[in-house]
Amino acid sequence: MLVAPAAVWLVVFSAWPAINTVILSFTNAKPLGGGHFTGLQNFERALDDDQLLDALINSVVYMLVCVPLLTFLPLLLAVLVEKRLPGITFFRTAFYTPVIASAVVVAIIWGWLLSEHGMINGLMRQLEVIQEPLPFLTDRWLLLFSAISLTVWKGLGYYMIIYLSALGNVRRELHEAAAVDGAGPVRRFFHITVPGVRGTMLLVSVLISVSALRVFSELYVLSNGTGGPGGRDMSVVMLIQLYSRGFTGHLGYASALSLILLVITIGPMLLLTRLGRNS
Repeated sequence: MLVAPAAVWLVVFSAWPAINTVILSFTNAKPLGGGHFTGLQNFERALDDDQLLDALINSVVYMLVCVPLLTFLPLLLAVLVEKRLPGITFFRTAFYTPVIASAVVVAIIWGWLLSEHGMINGLMRQLEVIQEPLPFLTDRWLLLFSAISLTVWKGLGYYMIIYLSALGNVRRELHEAAAVDGAGPVRRFFHITVPGVRGTMLLVSVLISVSALRVFSELYVLSNGTGGPGGRDMSVVMLIQLYSRGFTGHLGYASALSLILLVITIGPMLLLTRLGRNS
């Protein structure tokens, strides 16, 4: 009886929507109609969807860049701010501030900075690094990597906090003994700190890979909802949103894309988990 309200909430808002998504993926359902069973037609359509191929490429590139950066850079930050120095609380707060900021607001500010008449292009032109403004928001790959840089910048503080909690479990006696034996900071980092937080690094890698494959806000806001030039900068989640919105949306096809994204997301999770066990 105590867990009944939570169980009902879980069934209504998590389990049933997930089951219904599977059911809808085999239909031609629309927002105002239940649709009819169409078998594997939605999945066959996905195989010939060039826009889905671009979205998958974008999502995979997003993951391949974000995972190493957001796995190692926050660890370095955590090692730096872990030390008890005067004023270190200010730096911890400064690094964590982007995490609590709204993703949409941050993306809007990022768009102002990267626009053709924004501060980044203006500064580089003043320094005579470039002659013409760089199309950060209108070139396919520059837009994608601009969004990646936003994701990395905003996620540094979040994963730094996770590493800070893990560093507290690394025995200081090991560092002291290694220092007595003549090991420098770099050697102690790779031979003591990294092995001591290996489990946390695996957890962080899995979280980042899932988040990167499901990216939406950064690309949507930076591209003003268009998905970049020719819509080639859409993520899979943006594509799902495109097909499911409005009164004429294709819920069946959007549900099929959701299942495809689920399968793709499970892959990196299983791979990273296996690598963690083997190491």
